[in-house]
Amino acid sequence: MYSLAHFSDHVKKVLCLPNDEACLTELARLDDANSLDISYDTISHALKFTVASPYKEQELHISSTAGHRTEVGILAEDNLPTLEPFEIGISGLLAVLGQDTAPAPTLFSILSRHRQASGTFTTELLSPTGLHPTLKLHINSERPPLEDSYCSPHAYFTLPRYIFPDKYQLSDELFLASKNLTALRYVSQPIDLEAPEYVMNVWGSAMLLELSPPADDAIRQWTAEVPLHLRYLSPAEGGYQNRSVPYPAVFWACHAEEGTKFPTNPFERVNLGYDGLFGPRTVFFHVQPRPSGTQHMQNTITVPVLDSSKATWVNNGTAAVILLGFVWILWKLFGSAAQQANKQPLASKATEDRKRK
Repeated sequence: MYSLAHFSDHVKKVLCLPNDEACLTELARLDDANSLDISYDTISHALKFTVASPYKEQELHISSTAGHRTEVGILAEDNLPTLEPFEIGISGLLAVLGQDTAPAPTLFSILSRHRQASGTFTTELLSPTGLHPTLKLHINSERPPLEDSYCSPHAYFTLPRYIFPDKYQLSDELFLASKNLTALRYVSQPIDLEAPEYVMNVWGSAMLLELSPPADDAIRQWTAEVPLHLRYLSPAEGGYQNRSVPYPAVFWACHAEEGTKFPTNPFERVNLGYDGLFGPRTVFFHVQPRPSGTQHMQNTITVPVLDSSKATWVNNGTAAVILLGFVWILWKLFGSAAQQANKQPLASKATEDRKRK
């Protein structure tokens, strides 16, 4: 099972003083967290951790700091009778430490920009994979999510550096149509098409593809194929290495009605990488991944590499071939020089004979 315990131990050493119990206690929540978001504001130099913990009884130890506003709230979702579609109702108690003598009841609603679409999707790597694998998406989703707005399906990929897309291949309209793809909307730069994995310094690449669903809205199950390319990996004993290809984020991007405003929602994730590629009035209907069996949200691929146990023979063989080639060139040069030396006496003798005549 996945855990953030190792990350929590490292962050405690970096961010907390040895006697700062409040800092150590809060970061200890990372040990069993369900999710963790980290953001950094380059202007204010503020590092922000957003942690979602499991639903259970927990102790809170919160203290106020002079010059800073510390607000504590215990809130829960509430089905308010005045809620509009896709609004989240929140009710509970709020208190500002050092200012309020008792918690005050509060009630409000927030319009959600990220919403859940009906249906699911899964992925697989087509066999044989080779060094140019194809990731196939199986999508089961009703469409469009909004009948009165334009909606289009997208897949956002976050790929490690050992696998990458080819933007030139994905710019061919006929090729895209054959894979049920509409267009390549974004790809991070630069992407070196030839460099092996072990010489690269970048973390990887990101790509946004617009998918092309069937023209018949009644068809719920459809597929799309995404061509990818593997880089050359470091040698390994046995001649193979296993690598994982993560699931993409699949969603419908729809235009909201004119005049729709999206206030700050503390319960939604922002700056996910793809939301900045759309306009401010875009709403996202996310299709949920459903990996088969015990599979996590990734596909494993076996990549052929140089067998390190046989690398000595390759090095010695390469050196031997280079040495033989060098000797052959010297032999040819020596033979050519010897032929030229033999021709000069003959030419001189022929010249003397002509002079005598």
